[in-house]
Amino acid sequence: MRSFLDKIFFRSNNLDFISQRIKDLSKNTPANKIFNAINNYSKESEVRYVGGCIRKILNKEKVDDVDMATNLEPKKVCDVLKKNNIDYYETGINHGTITAMIDSYKFEITSLREDIFTDGRHANVKFSKNWKQDASRRDFTINSIYADAEGNLFDPYDGKKDLEKGVIHFIGDADERIKEDYLRILRYLRFFLFYSKYPHNPDLIRKLKLNIKGVSKLSKERLLDELKKFTELNTLEKLSNDQISLDLILMIFPELKNMKIFSKLRSLQKEIIRKSDFIFLISLMIIDETDNTDYFLYKFNISKKDEKRIKIIDKFYKEKNNVKKINEKSTNEIFYYNGKQAALDILNFAIIKSKKIDQNLIELCENYLNKPVPKMPIGADILMEKYKIPEGKQLGAKLKLIEELWVKNNFQISDHQVENIVND
Repeated sequence: MRSFLDKIFFRSNNLDFISQRIKDLSKNTPANKIFNAINNYSKESEVRYVGGCIRKILNKEKVDDVDMATNLEPKKVCDVLKKNNIDYYETGINHGTITAMIDSYKFEITSLREDIFTDGRHANVKFSKNWKQDASRRDFTINSIYADAEGNLFDPYDGKKDLEKGVIHFIGDADERIKEDYLRILRYLRFFLFYSKYPHNPDLIRKLKLNIKGVSKLSKERLLDELKKFTELNTLEKLSNDQISLDLILMIFPELKNMKIFSKLRSLQKEIIRKSDFIFLISLMIIDETDNTDYFLYKFNISKKDEKRIKIIDKFYKEKNNVKKINEKSTNEIFYYNGKQAALDILNFAIIKSKKIDQNLIELCENYLNKPVPKMPIGADILMEKYKIPEGKQLGAKLKLIEELWVKNNFQISDHQVENIVND
């Protein structure tokens, strides 16, 4: 049975538009199936929205993921989902998290808990039925807001008020919260840059710096995943212009040497950043004339595909060493041998790096957007039939020379040029 104090002191019927947005979230996603399944399991069972989705609704942001909390233990959550034919997988059942999958939606459902022991990276937990106790172990007041399917808020630490005021408060003692999970240093910076309307608290910054070495305990995957959440244009601009935040980020990611590039962007450059993915943005931050890129790729485990993409940009700029040397000839080679994405990456990289907007680079970008990678018109069969070159090393060598000339000539080659190569 829900506690009397819960109802009287911590629940609030929120403003109509907030309640309506929460109701819409329940209506426009399959979340209601989870609410119905868990709330009807027993007289005491309950599930609520929590964290980022409520924070974003309160701040009128787009909700792109949905987290839930429940007073059922994880095994019972699995039983409930199974009985209601809801697919799920055990994301982190030892820590109380089950991911339910309905249609194309994923819902992370975490059992109420308290942290018994933490080492800055991992936690031993005890499951609970106490909503306020669960809220007390969360990081920031703005992330400890819960809501039922009807939009009634449970906000024991006044997170809504802090969000409206634009202040980022740790729950309880900041030093203790940080030591529980050192990733909270990065999370503080991200939320500060996105939501804060006030300067940093010097005492808090001191505590962050004293604990900065603890970040080394964290997995590189968690660090990279958190960094990815910084890569919205507005956050990058604020970060590059906030020296305190920038200093802290560079203590954690010293390879991000080019962060200042986001401080003074023109409108076209901003548009490119808005459309860019994480891998391209990382390339902007790390590529210089040193081995900085190689060190970053060694340190952080990213996919072979993404690693290759960054290395293509890095190699191009180390060889050319000047954006003024970028032209149709040089990008055609990249386009043909490495694909459309590589050509666009190099051109967009040049536009962002350039002090002046080069119209030629813009036109090249537009050209490659809708241009299919051409197929070489001269194949081995033609050389063998028309020019009587036998199969073997000579054939391969001639084909390579023809291909190189064809690429350099903007994908054009004459019969006379082919004959010169064949007869040479």
